[in-house]
Amino acid sequence: MEVVRPEYVPDSALSREEMEALQDDTAADAVFADDHGIDPDAIRLDDTVESEGDYDPDGRPVVVGVDQAFTDDESVSAVVAIQGDRVVERATGRASLDLPYIPGLLAFREGRSIVNALESLDAPADLLVLDGSGRIHFRQAGIATHVGVIFDAPALGVAKNLLCGTPRRSLDEYYEEGTRIPIEATDRVSAPAGTVIGHAYQSRQYPNPETRHVNPLIVSPGHRVSAETTVDFVEALCAGYKLPEPTRLADADADRVK
Repeated sequence: MEVVRPEYVPDSALSREEMEALQDDTAADAVFADDHGIDPDAIRLDDTVESEGDYDPDGRPVVVGVDQAFTDDESVSAVVAIQGDRVVERATGRASLDLPYIPGLLAFREGRSIVNALESLDAPADLLVLDGSGRIHFRQAGIATHVGVIFDAPALGVAKNLLCGTPRRSLDEYYEEGTRIPIEATDRVSAPAGTVIGHAYQSRQYPNPETRHVNPLIVSPGHRVSAETTVDFVEALCAGYKLPEPTRLADADADRVK
């Protein structure tokens, strides 16, 4: 993949004020509406992805999962490109770990290794699925937004925890598989209050709430995808596990590389 907006590549040497200003600029250039031409059914998976094969230029859209792992001094990123029911390419990236974990500034801790990994990917990415937030972010510029704008690629974020915003229903309840709960911007988010900036999506659930239950995923648009379509894509890509297949595979690769 080719970097389209190099001025947005995160730099951990910036001051916090400079980082936040860069996020504001990134969000201003982000598109939180559908601009991709992908039908969710075109990427729908019936089962987990177990096979490997070559990229088919006439085949289904290529979806790339992105996830990270960490050593004491490095961020390690893995990207896995799937096309239909097979993996067509894998790539990794590394960068020095110069910044502690700071909520809202994840791109400046992990972004360099992600950019390195995606730059080494040969297969064209029709959709990026990142472990982290997109528009569900104080400045509407989570890591999925940041990376999506850098490459000008359709991107979405899948997080395990809610960073900001208010769900229309409590997330502490038991919800059946397939439930979607809109998450609205509050005055802590730069979007107008009440804007739907993502969803809590119940990708998997145990049938008996008295025994155990699965928490929903927090999904949000990163770039060139709407909030509603983001959930459609995640639903299409979950195949037996809580996480969508692309990020599930990338998570395993990142751990192996580490």
